[in-house]
Amino acid sequence: MKLHTMVGEPWADYGLVDSGDGRKLERYGSHRFIRPEPQALWAPASPDWRATGEFVPGSDEDGGGQWRFDQPVPRSGWPLAWEQVRFTAQTTPFRHLGFFPDMAPVWTWMRERLGRAESPECLNLFGYTGVGTLALASAGARMVHVDASKKSVDAARTNARLSGLSEAPIRWIVEDAAKFTAREVRRARRYNGIFLDPPKYGRGPDGEVWRLEEHLPALIADCRRLLDADSRFLFLTVYAVRLSALAIGEMLTQALADLPGRVEAGELGVREEARGLVLPTAIWARWSGG
Repeated sequence: MKLHTMVGEPWADYGLVDSGDGRKLERYGSHRFIRPEPQALWAPASPDWRATGEFVPGSDEDGGGQWRFDQPVPRSGWPLAWEQVRFTAQTTPFRHLGFFPDMAPVWTWMRERLGRAESPECLNLFGYTGVGTLALASAGARMVHVDASKKSVDAARTNARLSGLSEAPIRWIVEDAAKFTAREVRRARRYNGIFLDPPKYGRGPDGEVWRLEEHLPALIADCRRLLDADSRFLFLTVYAVRLSALAIGEMLTQALADLPGRVEAGELGVREEARGLVLPTAIWARWSGG
């Protein structure tokens, strides 16, 4: 399987300004932030990084840490936009800013895969604050947005209002993604597209435990049952795990072997503004049908 790279380019409200020495400097609207980045193995373009704040990681490798601010940051967040989608950026205890900007080329690719399909319906599992859901809803897709966190789904609904999509055909579901998908299989549901960004570890609203390496193959098998020969795509992204793009690509190849189409895999990356180099951020695998 040949591996591919999907590269996120800077846009008006986001850019990777510089990176190096295990950190990255990014702009989110009018604010700049420094965050840890283990894959930035090179030296930065400039030693002088001025930022609104920095996330200082804890001592354990499983996460933790805290934000330190040199300038005031709105506690309730501040508005950003990607194309027609409006949403709120906010510093979180998990070191990110309430959305994943490296997903921008994925949002574009999924829109292209839907093309001129009439009223397509798509499923977003582990949908978080909904920017991906709204990227497709703004292009005319009917959406089902699933996340185990009520707080995240509430934030996604707020982003829908900011985007003028309060009345868009979006079902907001607070539930464990695997349980919801299994129920959709029993209902014999069918989707034009499915995308999912599962965490390494998580808990559902009723205490369900999610472990990526243990539970992902069964979830993908259920996703396959929600697709048919006329469906357009399945897109899987994986962050912060010791897996290979080849591994998840071969998993999709096996799970979707009976469908016409093509499976590809590779890495996500973001292009740095200072020098144009590409910082890797995640691995992905995707199926293209239709």
